[in-house]
Amino acid sequence: MERIEALQQELQSHRDTLIMHPLYHQINDITNIQTFMKHHVFAVWDFMSLVKSLQENLTTIYNPWIPASNPVLVRFINEIVLAEESDFNKEGKPMSHFEMYLEAMAEVKADTTQIKELVSQIAKGVSVRQALKNLDIDQKIKEFVSYTFDIIDLQKPHITAAVFAMGREDLIPDLFLEIVKKLQSNTNTSVSKLVYYLERHIELDGDTHGPLSLKMIENLCGSDDIKWKEAQYYGAVALEKRLILWNSISDALTQKERVLS
Repeated sequence: MERIEALQQELQSHRDTLIMHPLYHQINDITNIQTFMKHHVFAVWDFMSLVKSLQENLTTIYNPWIPASNPVLVRFINEIVLAEESDFNKEGKPMSHFEMYLEAMAEVKADTTQIKELVSQIAKGVSVRQALKNLDIDQKIKEFVSYTFDIIDLQKPHITAAVFAMGREDLIPDLFLEIVKKLQSNTNTSVSKLVYYLERHIELDGDTHGPLSLKMIENLCGSDDIKWKEAQYYGAVALEKRLILWNSISDALTQKERVLS
């Protein structure tokens, strides 16, 4: 068995727990979509920093330019960046997936105040961790985002690639898309931009980004046993962090339902 397949098998039970999480079944009306997106958008945002960290480490992004040490990895990450940072939205306009998500939030009238405040503070030079402290959001979200930047701060591309590939890619199940589509047919509020975002995300993860991210791990770990062990460990922790985030969103939805009942 190839090492990447062994790694996938080791982490499959963690991934199955996320893909079959009861959270998806709780998203049964527009208000629950609004709550979900208000929390989840932080994971959409910090995902881009994982991507850009890999690009920084694997390509040449400074002047004067010199060839990167591994053009295969350059190709892999630049293909991923192209779509994540400048894909086409529903209207054919170049846009990052984060910005598409904000558009989808606006369409369903989800609260974007805190995520926009985070981006605004960082644009002004405030550190990520300080900006998180300044926000009025769930502590579990702050911990999730902080862990992402803990990984980035390690400056170990094989670990970043493992977290990216195993802990972030291909974790939105088709089931969720079907739930949202069904909801769209039963409500007066359009969720077409969210449907497009989910369809695009699932398509890229399955056809392009998923396979490329696995090849990145293989390339970066090579025959180094320590790197493979670190990839497995940090991949598992990343999945555990996502589970904690999913549980916190599920709890928020449950508490909202109790208040309304």
